Amino acid sequence: MRGFGSRGDARTRVRTVSALATAMVMARTTGAFYVMGGVLGLLITAVAPGDQGNRPLVGGAAGIALLLGVSLLIWGPRLPHSIHHGYVAVATVLVTIAVHWFPNSVGAISLAAFYAFIACDAAIFFAWQRVAAHVAFAVALCLWVVPSRGLPWWSGIIPAGVTVGVGIVVGILTRMASNADIDVLTGLLNRRGFDRVLANAIGHATRTEQGLALVLVDLDRFQKINDHLGHRAGDAVLQRVADTWSKLLGPDQRLARYGGDAFALLLPGTTEQAAILLTEQLRAAVTTGCSAGVTSWQQGESGSLLVSRADVGLYRAKQAGRNRTVLESSRQLPLAVELREAIDKGALDVHYQPIVSLTENGAGRAVGVEALLRWSSSAQPDVTTEGLIRVAEEYDLIADLDELVLRRACADAARLQETFAQLDLTLNVNVSGLELAESEYAERVLGILADTGWPTDQLVLEVTESELAAESQTAIGNLNTLRDRGVRIAIDDFGTGYSSLSRLATIPSDILKIDQSFVASIRSDSPAPPLLGVIAALSKSLDLQVIAEGVETEYQAAVLTELGFALAQGYHYSDSQPVADLISDLNDQHGLVGAGVPEREFSSSGWIPLDQGANHYDSGSFGGPN
Repeated sequence: MRGFGSRGDARTRVRTVSALATAMVMARTTGAFYVMGGVLGLLITAVAPGDQGNRPLVGGAAGIALLLGVSLLIWGPRLPHSIHHGYVAVATVLVTIAVHWFPNSVGAISLAAFYAFIACDAAIFFAWQRVAAHVAFAVALCLWVVPSRGLPWWSGIIPAGVTVGVGIVVGILTRMASNADIDVLTGLLNRRGFDRVLANAIGHATRTEQGLALVLVDLDRFQKINDHLGHRAGDAVLQRVADTWSKLLGPDQRLARYGGDAFALLLPGTTEQAAILLTEQLRAAVTTGCSAGVTSWQQGESGSLLVSRADVGLYRAKQAGRNRTVLESSRQLPLAVELREAIDKGALDVHYQPIVSLTENGAGRAVGVEALLRWSSSAQPDVTTEGLIRVAEEYDLIADLDELVLRRACADAARLQETFAQLDLTLNVNVSGLELAESEYAERVLGILADTGWPTDQLVLEVTESELAAESQTAIGNLNTLRDRGVRIAIDDFGTGYSSLSRLATIPSDILKIDQSFVASIRSDSPAPPLLGVIAALSKSLDLQVIAEGVETEYQAAVLTELGFALAQGYHYSDSQPVADLISDLNDQHGLVGAGVPEREFSSSGWIPLDQGANHYDSGSFGGPN
């Protein structure tokens, strides 16, 4: 980061530029000094007696100072930092002209006090080397111009000494105040300093209508570094990351240590996409894994809102498995607006795909259904269900969407169960990782079950393994609470996440859903994948039920049955369909699922989708032993 020098190593960084050296503060302060000096110069020139020197020239210098001050107040925030050095140097020359040509000597010495303004301004905003240069220039002119009026050589010592003293004192006090905005360990801005810089940047963006992007970055698993290697090692990691990233940033891009292992990056005049590219460069430049949330500012938004939105992106990056960048866009997509309206109107469909038994005494029998969201968007017709969920999570719609799907699914499942009481169906519903991490999620689910009357022991919540990557204690607590009340937990897409086997002991679960990629590897021209047999044996040892997803052929179903899998779902049995169509199919096929299901003997009354037919099949269900 520009504006820092080092003394020794990175642990002894010294602030060399005031934290107040922002375009807005510099313009207002220097402009105010100029205006004050111009007004006072014009006033004293008008009232001071004497006929020495050149009164019009002194008045002209004061007038120029006044005009320069007004120009700074108007256009100063848009000027580059280096221009302010020119303004300070010009002010020194104007004061010297006024002192030299003032009508009388008493007034000339009084005007020499303006050199203190110059020292004060330089000390507030410039690095010590530049402060010394400006003060030395002012002192040299002061010691020359005062005696040049015929006064003793020592007459300029007092105003020159005051100028030096003011520069030193103001510089020290300013840097002491500025250090309250600095993180001692890394030398970057701290949270207080960053919030102040952010407020100034928003003010500038409001006036200029320029873009402004914000990035929050968090080092992944940093606590383990502190725990295993010690805090000194952790401090070294933070310093190394700060040093590396600082070298990759421009002078207007402000990096801060926002707290702990979190960093904040302010990017004026930057779009969201450009911010994502820069963030990826920063992440690639360090060996420590890190997650990032990116967003951009819109007119009228506060700094706290901007930070909160970036924090949501960071949270989503953590929930998605860490070590990635997630955009939390400030521009709501037409798809998000349409989805919001659809949720409010309840204009979303829920389809159901049967889960069937593979056991000998119940082969092809429906033992459960999985609820699947279906919706056709006019704004984005090709959007997938996964894309829809991402939009819902990005725009804070996921809670309402999850509740709508769960309520609809419970009501439809109750209709199915009432029609086919003998099937004793279970209902599988997917849950968003973001929702699962909410502290009140378990209570909301239990409330919906109470409202709809669907039994807790017939509900299965499916959680994608990668969504538990953040290992949130709140999420684990919600799962335990729901299991204690009878709800079962299924790990969806098992085998596609990281450390799957080792994490089974920590994730509360009752069911494993084998990812369809494993089933797809079953082909008639090659032996069954050995890993499927391992999973079957593992599930038996851990007393976990297993559902094989993506079964598309009779051969795959036969192999899975031979390996000991008891449950399956896929296109071989049935596609997802509305509840009315599913009822019709189950009724037509006597509760069995799929084309070419084996003929069975039924009572003389045939298939009866009522309670009295409950004993036509074994009472074993998805929830019980198979």
